[in-house]
Amino acid sequence: MTDLYVHRISVVIPVYQGERTLDAVIEELRPLTRGFRTPGGRAGQVGEVILAYDRGPDRSDVVIRRLAAADDWVVPVWLSRNYGQHAATLAGMASSGGEWIVTMDEDGQHDPGDIGSLLDAALDAQADLVYADPVNRPPHGALRNTASRTSKRILETMFSGGRATDFHSFRLVLGEIGRSVAAYAGTGVYLDIALSWIASRTATAPVTLRTEGDRRSGYSYRRLFGHFWSMVLTSGTRGLRLVTVTGTIVFIAGIVFALYLSIARLAGVVNEPGWTSLMVVLLLGIGIILVALGIIAEYLGIAVSTALGKPSYLIVRDPATGPLAHAGREQVGGSPARTP
Repeated sequence: MTDLYVHRISVVIPVYQGERTLDAVIEELRPLTRGFRTPGGRAGQVGEVILAYDRGPDRSDVVIRRLAAADDWVVPVWLSRNYGQHAATLAGMASSGGEWIVTMDEDGQHDPGDIGSLLDAALDAQADLVYADPVNRPPHGALRNTASRTSKRILETMFSGGRATDFHSFRLVLGEIGRSVAAYAGTGVYLDIALSWIASRTATAPVTLRTEGDRRSGYSYRRLFGHFWSMVLTSGTRGLRLVTVTGTIVFIAGIVFALYLSIARLAGVVNEPGWTSLMVVLLLGIGIILVALGIIAEYLGIAVSTALGKPSYLIVRDPATGPLAHAGREQVGGSPARTP
């Protein structure tokens, strides 16, 4: 049976300094707006390309106006000031209407031809979120690449940051999930953390990153550290939970040690006047203070989850009627068609 279902895709591009690169990116996306086939033979079409202008230092706004005037599938979104890449991406997601949303950078590192591979990975794994998995080293310095890998590993293992090592700005997500995240995510929430709250299944797809050319990266080490700290603060309440656990352990250890000192004093092992009572009061007092801090931390955890916009639930359509239900492969001429 031939599957004629066409997967409709919105492409969201946050624009900060794309004056020299946007034209080339749009030209690469143009063939996909006429329809394409994935490497696995599925049919897809880019219905709109949303350019979320994040008030950068160059004349990207002039380029965006020109591109939008030339093609009606280029949709500009104007932010009032510079909010950062993730906020601009969320603004673009909120303005999209496709069954799928693809987010990609403005600098040409991400090859639009790989959108088909992302879509295949989603349909093969029945995943509602797919990240690009570069097969080559990112086109940055060794120090930055190492720092990125290390910070994601720390986030994933210590702070319950989801599958942080998979996070990538080239991603495909179900449209209803992307728009829901854009609606409820609080100020400063790291986008991929917010997506991990509600994505039931995440997959990756191999891609090859391209160089940035002579364009200077807009991310200083200071801003990159800010991104890492944002991931830590919005990854959940595990940091606060550590306060509770530490306080409980110290309190229990304090009681045990106080009992030992009391028995040792009665047995004559400790003969220093007042030392035993001082240590007992000190240990129990510190334990009580830490337990109290732990209780406060639990309340803060509830407040933090609410402030971040983490939902108690999210209602979506029946998966059997959504895009993931159309995972069949259409054969053309006896072999799967390729992405143009």
